[in-house]
Amino acid sequence: MQKDEKTDLRERTKEFALRMLRMFALLPKTSEAQALGKQALRSGTSIGANYREAYRARSKAEFIAKCGDSLREIEETAYWLELLVDAAIVSPEKLQALRDECD
Repeated sequence: MQKDEKTDLRERTKEFALRMLRMFALLPKTSEAQALGKQALRSGTSIGANYREAYRARSKAEFIAKCGDSLREIEETAYWLELLVDAAIVSPEKLQALRDECD
């Protein structure tokens, strides 16, 4: 049985990280945009890394802890994306799909 890519969180979080990389590359080169973008990039790419660690956890407690780390990174990423929109650096429409995925 082949796993559905929409439900395989390893693939889904990797795709999200790639989308965050593409978003960062398209940001204006202003110091404000770059500062917020780098924060979003760090947290957005670490979601998948934390989930991969959880996936290979040695215990249920370790799995739960690493999944919690991923959830915190998702929330942080949502915050940085929100700031990019609220600071009028990026239009809400351009980040809506990323924000929806965070939710």
